[in-house]
Amino acid sequence: MHRAKSLKSEILLRLVIPLLFFVIVDAVLSYFVTVHYVDQAYDRWLLDSARSLIQEIKVRQGKVVVELPPEALEIFKWDEQDKTYFKIISTEQEMLAGDRQVPEPLSTETDWSLPVYVEDILYGEPVRIVSMRVALKGTSEKVFIHVAETLNKRRAMMTDILLADLIPQIIFVVLTGIYLLSGLKRGLAPLHTLAKHIAGRSSRDLSPIPESHVFLEVRTLTDTINDVLERLTLAIATQQRFIANAAHQLRTPLAGLKLQAERALREQDIAAMQPALMQVQSSADRMSHLTAQLLVLARSEPIGGEYELYPVDLCALAKKTCMEWAPKALQRDMDISFESTEEAMFVQGDEVLLRELLVNLLDNALAYGKGQVTVRLAREPAPSLAVMDDGPGIPEAETAKVFERFYRIPGSPGDGCGLGLAIVKEIAELHNAQLKLGGVGGTCVRLLFP
Repeated sequence: MHRAKSLKSEILLRLVIPLLFFVIVDAVLSYFVTVHYVDQAYDRWLLDSARSLIQEIKVRQGKVVVELPPEALEIFKWDEQDKTYFKIISTEQEMLAGDRQVPEPLSTETDWSLPVYVEDILYGEPVRIVSMRVALKGTSEKVFIHVAETLNKRRAMMTDILLADLIPQIIFVVLTGIYLLSGLKRGLAPLHTLAKHIAGRSSRDLSPIPESHVFLEVRTLTDTINDVLERLTLAIATQQRFIANAAHQLRTPLAGLKLQAERALREQDIAAMQPALMQVQSSADRMSHLTAQLLVLARSEPIGGEYELYPVDLCALAKKTCMEWAPKALQRDMDISFESTEEAMFVQGDEVLLRELLVNLLDNALAYGKGQVTVRLAREPAPSLAVMDDGPGIPEAETAKVFERFYRIPGSPGDGCGLGLAIVKEIAELHNAQLKLGGVGGTCVRLLFP
């Protein structure tokens, strides 16, 4: 089972995650910018330290010497946070002063026109080193000065700058998240109110949801729900009307069955029972016919609004059905004619329901016709099925009502229950077929298939 998602959490994540992404990107950029400017500032100080050593280098009698009194050395190395090391050597790598362990640039192609900065490890600690070559007056010899310093001050300054930059941003993100969460709660409050309103309704209350205090974005949802409720109300009303009509139609033959059975029970002679038993049989036939039509009507209403359709040869189906109904037509001294080509004519449909549609049309035609019923198939302009009779026809004022369930034209003969054409309409709509009613000197029901 899938876990339901929270709309509030989804919106909050979609808002906060980009914000966190931009803060992280800003932090990374701030880090590199801070490293650049901190190195630039302390590299100047390191270069000043190296230049201060130039003053202590002297040339005496053509020989380079370094005069660095202890006081000056103590001032040079004094620092509360970092350790400073230096080394001064001649061109021939002769040690003039300082610590021989101070690293030097390893590349042989070093450009000594500018100070050279490198990073290395000295006595187990990372250090930043500046190296420079100095030409001395009064001699052609050159010396190299290397000054190394540990990185504690740099790291401390970087940390201070980054924290000063990041802490306000983190506070901003937290406050923004709290504000967004509060705003989302207020924004989603109408949805919770709407949910409580719907949950508090009884199962019989299908009235539309009021749209007062509903946001425009939510109104689409409420309009959809109201549309569903409206269709559900109509469906329930139709169902209730159908049940009431069906109960009324079933009550009549049941009452006849009971009455004739009681009449037969009062008779002692078998011959005297025969009229009552014939009425019982007639009532049973009527109930059987009505029950079959109700089942077909129920089957023509697919669950979920969908029905699986497949190719059906309408020509073969109509021909076979007409042959099956020919004996019934002969019993009534009527004739059924079938007009079509011998070629197959396929439509998308349900074979059982299409047969029931044709059966109901033939039943109506034989019930109201005088002597001739014609079933005609045509291919142009679209596949069509027409059933015609030579009966009295349907008055124009009644054409819109005859497709209603349990409706019968006042004064019409026969003992039908008014479901035949209603079944035809339901099945036609299921097949997306256009239903037309007309005829001159009789009735013609035509279906045009897509």
